[in-house]
Amino acid sequence: MTSARNSVPFGALATADLLLDAVYEGGVSGTAADDPLQRLLPVGNQGGFRYRGSPSRGGIRLAVLYTSGDNPDWPDVLDVKTGVFTYFGDNRSPGSPLHDTPRRGNIILRDAFEAAHGEDRARLSVPPFLLFAKAGTKGRSVRFRGLLAPGAASMSSDDDLQAIWRSSGGQRFQNYRAHFTVLDVPVVSRAWLNEVLGEQSLGQHCPPQWAEWVHGRAYSALIAPATQVVRSRVEQLPADLAGQYILAAIRDHFASRWTDFEACALQLWRMMAPATGAAAVTRASRDNGRDAVGVYQLGPLADQISLDFVLEAKCNAPSNSVGVKETSRLISRIRHRMFGVLVTTSFVHDQAYQEVREDEHPIVIICGRDIVEVLRSHGYTSVEAVRAWLESAFPAS
Repeated sequence: MTSARNSVPFGALATADLLLDAVYEGGVSGTAADDPLQRLLPVGNQGGFRYRGSPSRGGIRLAVLYTSGDNPDWPDVLDVKTGVFTYFGDNRSPGSPLHDTPRRGNIILRDAFEAAHGEDRARLSVPPFLLFAKAGTKGRSVRFRGLLAPGAASMSSDDDLQAIWRSSGGQRFQNYRAHFTVLDVPVVSRAWLNEVLGEQSLGQHCPPQWAEWVHGRAYSALIAPATQVVRSRVEQLPADLAGQYILAAIRDHFASRWTDFEACALQLWRMMAPATGAAAVTRASRDNGRDAVGVYQLGPLADQISLDFVLEAKCNAPSNSVGVKETSRLISRIRHRMFGVLVTTSFVHDQAYQEVREDEHPIVIICGRDIVEVLRSHGYTSVEAVRAWLESAFPAS
């Protein structure tokens, strides 16, 4: 069992339940034997994919996805506000076909998602996926992040598992981008884990949320709205050097022609909001900025409604924040049944951010970190790739 401090010592792992967001401590010998997952579950001690069973024979009983969060080129992301977890497969360099990987992780993804879209008999073959993340910067301790079911209620079978192209050193290759739902299961009991390993995943200790997914593909997502609505400067800027270099490349590209950044900002918004319809950059304004206006489409294709929006972009240095003056300017341009979009390569000052959120102005804030993340999600994972995109899409006139 876990302690009151939600931390399980290394010696107690073999019999511990899995408590959401609890830390499972690693050993202290300084060897691979310190890995807590191999003691917690019989799934081995290496790789992002760990499992019990055989991928080649379709006999996976239990699967563990481990993410360190240290690879910006393959950004595994847990959105706690929607309960959707995005995970990348294990074909991460050129030289191998999509499914020919040492750990056979992409085969596991392929088979699990195929079965997920089948009948309940097929879903019965899908192993429970358990998500663990690196806990802290030192040691081998891990944090349990939840029980996963392949797919999401908001996604179709064309979207939840996608084979995407990447390139490295001029060579192209494919990898999977998979979307899972974190089920609303606060505790995964040791009793159920034992049933799963004994090929009785719907036994008497099975969480009802898992049984509902198997029988009807119903997603009981764990949704946790954020209590903090104002991001700090650190949270708005990329934490890694590669991300900072990407933002620098954008600023360098538009140096001495800042008004041209607005077309780029509009394209970044489209990447984040693909339902954006007609939109255009407007004329230059007196403060050396230009706005864009457009519509965002909602509803079925045969009968959509449109929401108007106005966008303002600021191609600022990381030390130059967006302040109250700029946010007030955007607010003044929002009319009834409209919303605003603020795109900046830096960050929004805490006072301006606070006022926007406290007064409930309908403004989407896209800061430096958001820009880097959306570019990476669309395959622009290096400075070179971002520069090539900028030069092609937004050449100097």
